[in-house]
Amino acid sequence: MPGQKLTHINYAFANIANGKCVLGDSYADTDKAFAGDSWDQGALRGNFNALTKLKAANPGLKTMISIGGWTWSQNFSAAAATDQSRDAFVSSCVSFMKQYKFDGIDVDWEYPVSGGLSGGTPADKQNYTALLADFRSALDTQGVKDGGKHYDLSIAAPAGPSIIANIETGKIANSLDWMNLMTYDYHGGWDPITGHNAPMVVGTKDAAKGFSITDTVDAYISGGFPASKLVLGVPFYGRGWENVSSADAGLYQAGANASVGTWEKGVFDYTDIRANYLPTMTRYWDAQAQVPYLYDPVRKLWISYDDPQSMKIKADYIVSKGLGGAMIWELSGDRDQELLDTLVGGL
Repeated sequence: MPGQKLTHINYAFANIANGKCVLGDSYADTDKAFAGDSWDQGALRGNFNALTKLKAANPGLKTMISIGGWTWSQNFSAAAATDQSRDAFVSSCVSFMKQYKFDGIDVDWEYPVSGGLSGGTPADKQNYTALLADFRSALDTQGVKDGGKHYDLSIAAPAGPSIIANIETGKIANSLDWMNLMTYDYHGGWDPITGHNAPMVVGTKDAAKGFSITDTVDAYISGGFPASKLVLGVPFYGRGWENVSSADAGLYQAGANASVGTWEKGVFDYTDIRANYLPTMTRYWDAQAQVPYLYDPVRKLWISYDDPQSMKIKADYIVSKGLGGAMIWELSGDRDQELLDTLVGGL
């Protein structure tokens, strides 16, 4: 990882079991041996130990443990439900953070009230606010114990209008150091027509009104969340459809989730796009959405993605709006660091 180009690394993810933070993948997290590790060096090897070494080589770098994610969010609702459950959960997460030498906690509940893979409850809206306040208090208390250290607290926040409504945006700001906006996946293979993964604005032919970066940022600011604490999420991947007609070079046309992808169907790392799709497909630029897309009329394959041109626009937007910075999902999608360098240079 290019630690010198980053301020924070969020490690995704820790899981939740029996109302407490637990390892998500014990082998990868703490056991896997890397170069220089030995079987008798102690309990900590794996990625967690590798991160501590990366920080030692980059003194300005901090690491955060991200909790939950889409797949592991189902136990948040119960953990946040009462004073007692919140206390037990928060305490376990702070202990986890300390044990594994992280510098803060990133809460990735997808999503309060509406649920992700499983449903939430209406009480989640207020309980989420209380949970974050408890995290802030516990991290501050731990910081005092550790000689005045500040432990960061962030969340991964939704981009869709109906899900944003389930968060008390104006009430959680004081608890957080920043909010990571998941401003991508506005469209994907679940949609019956093609559309942009991370458009700056909604195109006139896009039926999904409110599903764009500017709409999301404006919604949080108008909801009382300060711009300086909003961190814009940018994707180092694209999304694709197939069986797409050639009308308008496939933009906003009927299609099905692509049967190809880098690691899973319909999802393409930028490195893969640049090496294996950009050379054989035609690149188009959507001046409204301010993002590129690719189309192959023979294969009827259509891919929405970001490249250096659109990434520079996103960096300029962050600066012009006075936002807190950029968050990437995720680093391995841009192995040559072309998008990362564009982003870092723009900021």
